[in-house]
Amino acid sequence: MEQDSDLYEKDFHAWTQHTAALLRSGRFDEVDIAHAADEIDDMGKRDLKELNSRMQILLMHLLKWQYQPSKRSPSWLSTIVSQRIEIDALLRQSPSLRPKLLAELADNYVGAVKRAVPETGFGKDRFPPRCPFTVEQVLDEQFLPEAKVRPKARRTRERS
Repeated sequence: MEQDSDLYEKDFHAWTQHTAALLRSGRFDEVDIAHAADEIDDMGKRDLKELNSRMQILLMHLLKWQYQPSKRSPSWLSTIVSQRIEIDALLRQSPSLRPKLLAELADNYVGAVKRAVPETGFGKDRFPPRCPFTVEQVLDEQFLPEAKVRPKARRTRERS
């Protein structure tokens, strides 16, 4: 066990291959259980982190689509489509992540706004304080938000 623990520290890839071989051959008593458990736990965390990152990118592009209609581009649309495809693949692979979409929507929206501010040049107050889209809309391949055009300030005329 100490030898496997040393291998884990010195050559992670070799440790994964060695551990997989031990598991496949049924030599469970030789497996570095502590590190194997940590790595399995981390795999789940990586999937959730990827889901949240993709949701933030998708939400940011939906905001840009909505708030900068004159700058819409095939590249923005491609990013929206790509993120939806990748999120769908993640959810098919790990359906237990689906409830996390709603649970993490508010936090992901905050991250999306933070990403959108430097890309749009708008202040964060330009965007709604809460996510204007439902999870269903965000994932719906047919959904694109309508343009939100900021009303121009009225000029007051001075009367003589």
